Amino acid sequence: MSEWTIKKALEWTEGYLADKGDENPRLSAQWLLSEACGLSRTQLFVNFDRPLSEDERGVLRDYVRRRGAGEPLQYITGEVAFRHINVKVRPGVLIPRPETEVLVSEVLAALPTPGPRDVAWNPEAAEQEREAVAAVKKALEEAGESASPSENTESNEAEEDVAVGGDLGRPSSAGMDETRKSLLVADLCTGSGCIACSLAYEHPDMRVIATDVAPEAVALAKENTEALGLADRVAVLQCSLGSGIGEKRMGTFDAVVSNPPYVPTAVMAGIPREVADFEPTLALDGGADGLDLFRPLAQWAARALKPGGVLACELYEGHMDAARAVAEQAGFVDVHIVDDLTGRPRVLVAKR
Repeated sequence: MSEWTIKKALEWTEGYLADKGDENPRLSAQWLLSEACGLSRTQLFVNFDRPLSEDERGVLRDYVRRRGAGEPLQYITGEVAFRHINVKVRPGVLIPRPETEVLVSEVLAALPTPGPRDVAWNPEAAEQEREAVAAVKKALEEAGESASPSENTESNEAEEDVAVGGDLGRPSSAGMDETRKSLLVADLCTGSGCIACSLAYEHPDMRVIATDVAPEAVALAKENTEALGLADRVAVLQCSLGSGIGEKRMGTFDAVVSNPPYVPTAVMAGIPREVADFEPTLALDGGADGLDLFRPLAQWAARALKPGGVLACELYEGHMDAARAVAEQAGFVDVHIVDDLTGRPRVLVAKR
């Protein structure tokens, strides 16, 4: 019996997945083998003759079985690249799309750029802030996470304060003596947290309160903020849209951003099988015209934003005129539509 080398495994996996209807079996084979062997895709091609260990073969068999059944590659590998970061993904939470990167770009373009920092590091202040964050998190853990949304109000406010520092004028970097104010952003329907994490990662003056109604999404978004070292600037709350964000925050946000469920119900029947069978309907179905969530979202954003604040939402390309009308009725001006990477109208941007 010949050895099962990387080259042989690639060829067999590509052929098997092609027979199963994979749209890009070669790419799928490369990703699965890379993950199974712990090698980059480039390393695969310079190690064609390396034999797979028994453990690697076992892992690859499981991956190929799952992919052959239509499971998305991202769920199998457990992560996806999004702009300048990698985020964890898993079944039950929507997989970030490249098109959503445009949404992040529009928010960053609409807000002030990070200012120059000529500041001194204060280790004592940094340690005090770390201790304060740890104390609040411990208290939240001891309080438990099984309470209803109404019972979670105090916990939500405590988590908000971890991210925004209680006082919105507080310095945005631990232990730094500076007076520059933070930018405050709400990311509604955060899912994996990819938008919130990207914004905070790319803009050091930004603090984000991210929300999602699904406990699976909230847990995953928190994992991603921790893994990326952003938990001190991104708070993740479980609630519907902005309902769990304290009233004291109304009128203080610089931006409200969202990738809500927006696929019209009639269109849901025609979405690809690997999306329909594996990704959560809750994160996709936007009602008859795809705007069921956008209507209350726009009303909440009009209350939450400062004058001149920015609303940016990813929405269904076929109903952008209706979405524009909803935004204008809620009091927004300068409403414009931005195309996604495929040239389809995708992102609505407006000012309070």
